[in-house]
Amino acid sequence: MTECNWRARSSTNFTVRKLEAEKQEGSPLQLQSETEDLEAPWEAATVQGTIFPAPNFNPVMDAQMLAGALQGFDCDKDVLIDILTQRSNAQRQMIAEAYQGTYGRNLIGDLKEQLSSHFKEVMVGLMYPPPSYDAHELWHAMKGAGTDENCLIDILASRTNGEILQMREAYYLQYSTNLQEDIYSDTSGHFRDTLMNLVQGSRQEGYGDPAMAAQDAMVLWEACQQKTGEHKTMLQMILCNKSAQQLWLVYVSSELPSWDFGFHNKTVIRILIARSELDLLTIRKRYKERYGKSLFHDIKNFASGHYKKALLALCAGDMEDY
Repeated sequence: MTECNWRARSSTNFTVRKLEAEKQEGSPLQLQSETEDLEAPWEAATVQGTIFPAPNFNPVMDAQMLAGALQGFDCDKDVLIDILTQRSNAQRQMIAEAYQGTYGRNLIGDLKEQLSSHFKEVMVGLMYPPPSYDAHELWHAMKGAGTDENCLIDILASRTNGEILQMREAYYLQYSTNLQEDIYSDTSGHFRDTLMNLVQGSRQEGYGDPAMAAQDAMVLWEACQQKTGEHKTMLQMILCNKSAQQLWLVYVSSELPSWDFGFHNKTVIRILIARSELDLLTIRKRYKERYGKSLFHDIKNFASGHYKKALLALCAGDMEDY
């Protein structure tokens, strides 16, 4: 089954769940498990996203504007940015449905055909439901020569059990192959053991502890530096036994991308898309605390053109970040 078929099949249920969550007042959407009735991993007062549902939302009108923007040799990229970066994921799924119903075409397919380079990656990535986007990223991380190990560990270590189960289903529906089998055949050693444990989606779930996250980050750093059997075992114990909520705190404590040695486009795109409605504002704050400059500032200096404009729209910087 193709990616587009999975998106169409999954978008209705996902849209209903997401819109129900968006009706709650007083806080942005929080990361939740599909299968467990858990509270959000972080306090609403300290964890926020940067993208919220658009008021007075009209999916048919948005679909018409997108269709107009995609016509002709040189499409109107500003319209694409203004719409797709300023709608929640649930709203984007409704736009895709309206687009398909009105024009008989798939919006993701048209975006892929009309756009190119990193700007295409951002616009197309925004159109996937979260499980499908994770599956898409994992597939491309293992496709072809070489493996993007950072992508694999980033996604599998920071998702809840429920999200991993959804991700595995999406992966199979999109690519007609088993995620576990692909990971097993594409990796080796302790790293493969770690990923195979993570992809089971059977870890403990619970709240994150920022103080413990700093300690875990140090242990992970030492394990990666020393690379002994003992340290690799410690690495595997932390990644496979800590909750997804805890590991995300570890991740933002130790792996926020700094671009002193280059702009890591795929990592930036993946984080901005995947976390924009969850905790990107929190990530922005952590980034500035760690590097002494804002995420907005670094994107502005390293990216260019409409690609830069799209990233900055997702980052949604404050005046002090300019």
